[in-house]
Amino acid sequence: MAPHLTDVLIDTASIVCILLGSLMSLGAAIGLIRFPDLLSRMHAATKPQVLGLLLLLSAVGLQLRSWTVLPVLLVAWIFQLLTVPVSAHMVGRAGYRSKHLHQERLSVDELDEVVEAAALSRRSALPRDAEEARTVQRARGSELPRDTGQARKRQQRGAP
Repeated sequence: MAPHLTDVLIDTASIVCILLGSLMSLGAAIGLIRFPDLLSRMHAATKPQVLGLLLLLSAVGLQLRSWTVLPVLLVAWIFQLLTVPVSAHMVGRAGYRSKHLHQERLSVDELDEVVEAAALSRRSALPRDAEEARTVQRARGSELPRDTGQARKRQQRGAP
């Protein structure tokens, strides 16, 4: 029995989707291995992988030839589409803060000013010693005990 023309077209479209999706995923894997720094590798891991997954899920949907599987495939792709950029952003930000990138490869570094401002405000917010901590606590309206070690020992002995 000869296959129908629609079956041949659907099979051909799914083969093309599988090949293109596999090539996109292979490109992402090669980029992870070959690119020199964290930001380039992160770009290689996220951009082609999402499109490659869409093509592979499209091939699965075409081969199953059922409308009932479409919402599941769509949810899988949307979940990947939403989580991959967020995770890449967090990895990139952590890599930037820990200096695991090549500054000379950045054309514009907009995050440098933000990181410097956050570091300065954090340094100014932390008290330098115990006396400065007491001054800060007095200004906030609560007093720290002078000698917490002695107070703790008195509490353990039952003394006031």
